[in-house]
Amino acid sequence: MEITLVCLLAYLIGSIPFGVVLAKFRRVDLRQHGSGNIGATNVTRALGKTAGILTLLGDCGKGYLAVWIAGQLLETQWAVAVAGLMAFLGHVFSIFLKFKGGKGVATGLGVFLYLMPWAGLASIGVFAVSFMINRYVSFSSILAAVSIPWFGYYFQAPGPSIYVATAAAIITAVRHYENIQRLFDGTEAKFMKK
Repeated sequence: MEITLVCLLAYLIGSIPFGVVLAKFRRVDLRQHGSGNIGATNVTRALGKTAGILTLLGDCGKGYLAVWIAGQLLETQWAVAVAGLMAFLGHVFSIFLKFKGGKGVATGLGVFLYLMPWAGLASIGVFAVSFMINRYVSFSSILAAVSIPWFGYYFQAPGPSIYVATAAAIITAVRHYENIQRLFDGTEAKFMKK
C-alpha cells in the first residue's frame, strides 16, 4: 500500500504542468502557440527566456523532488525507480491536462539526477555538445535521453534505475516522433532561429 501511495504521489507531482501554469499567468494558452508543447522550449518561444528557464527548472525539479520523497519513504531500489518512472509519466500523461502532456525530457533529467546522478550529468554534456553543433533541441534531447541508460551502465548504477531509464528513453523517442520526421524532411526548426 505504501509503494502504491508513494507512486501515486510521484505521478501527481510529475503531472504539474509548470509551463501551462506560467502561461496562464500571462493569459496565454500555451498549447495554442508554437509547437503546442508544454515544455521549456515552446515556453521560451511563446513567453521568453525567463519563463523558459523557470519551466525547465520546475519540470526538472518536480522529477527530482518526486524521487527524493520516494527515496525517503521506500526501502527498495526497484520501488524508488518505479516512483521515478511514475513522475516521468505524470509529465507525459498529466492528469491535469486530460492525460496529455510534454515529452518528458526535463522531468526525466530530474528523476535521473537523483537515481543515478553521474549518468544524469553526463547526459547534460551530451545535450550541450549536440546542441552547440546542430542547434536542434529535439535531436539533442533524444540523444541525451538515449545516452542515460548507457551512462548508467558505464557508471555501474543500480539495475532498476537503468531499466527505468531505458523505458523513459524509448518513451521520449516516441514522443519526439513528429520531430524525427521533420528532421529527416529538413523542416525541423532550430532553436531561436531568426
